[in-house]
Amino acid sequence: MSGAAGRRVVVLDYGSGNLRSAQRALARVGADVTVTADLDAARAADGLVVPGVGAYAACMAGIDQVGAGAVVRERLAAGRPVLGICVGMQVLYELGEEHGVRTIGLGVLPGQVRRLAAPILPHMGWNTVRPPAGSALFAGLPADTRFYFVHSYAAKADEGAGDTVGEHGEPFAAAVERGPLAATQFHPEKSGDAGAHLLANWLGALS
Repeated sequence: MSGAAGRRVVVLDYGSGNLRSAQRALARVGADVTVTADLDAARAADGLVVPGVGAYAACMAGIDQVGAGAVVRERLAAGRPVLGICVGMQVLYELGEEHGVRTIGLGVLPGQVRRLAAPILPHMGWNTVRPPAGSALFAGLPADTRFYFVHSYAAKADEGAGDTVGEHGEPFAAAVERGPLAATQFHPEKSGDAGAHLLANWLGALS
């Protein structure tokens, strides 16, 4: 973790909740963290975190209101790291459908977010995941490591693209790693030491 010390990370404040827990978790592993809606700060940071709780449409409305979509795309086009968490991961996809409402997402990941085909929703609590071989996010974590989930919607996992797979009624994308883009459907900031390890892995990869 020492190599990650001083990395400047912005947690994007676009009106979604749960910002302070993400801030605390990142500070715990050595990041210099700011929670802000300032897009210049979001552009300049070593790493940008896009959190998200609640409804897909509401999160996209908040992102659109502050104009953050363009910053996410600019950073990724320039090879600069972005981490999406929970609905902050979901809005990276092309489309989200909740309660019959279809909302256009940021479109930096192909696919759609849909309601899980599961007998009990939400998927809430601790669950294991299946990361691909060579995953940078999950490096050093045992195969039976559990992470904390709270969601009823998810994207289909693209195992050909190396997605980490979760299972609740059906397989879904539990995490993605695509160059400078990383995202988790679970909450690393609520996942104790395992989540801290994952965030430290992400932080350590920032340049």
